[in-house]
Amino acid sequence: MQRTVIIIGLVLLVAGLLWPWVSRIPLGNLPGDIIMKKPSFRIYFPLTTMILVSVALSLILWLLRR
Repeated sequence: MQRTVIIIGLVLLVAGLLWPWVSRIPLGNLPGDIIMKKPSFRIYFPLTTMILVSVALSLILWLLRR
C-alpha cells in the first residue's frame, strides 16, 4: 500500500511539472464532447476526452502489470 501511494504521488508530481507542455495537447475540444451554452450558464461534459484518457490509462496500467 505504501509503495502505491508513493508511486501515485510521484506521478502527480511529474504531471504537475510537465503541465505547461501537457496543457498544449488539444484534448478537450474533440468531437463527441458535449457543450451546452445558454446566456446565463455553460455546461461542458468532455465525454470523448474522458474515454480516451481512460483507455490510455488502462493500457499503461496493463503494460505495467505484465
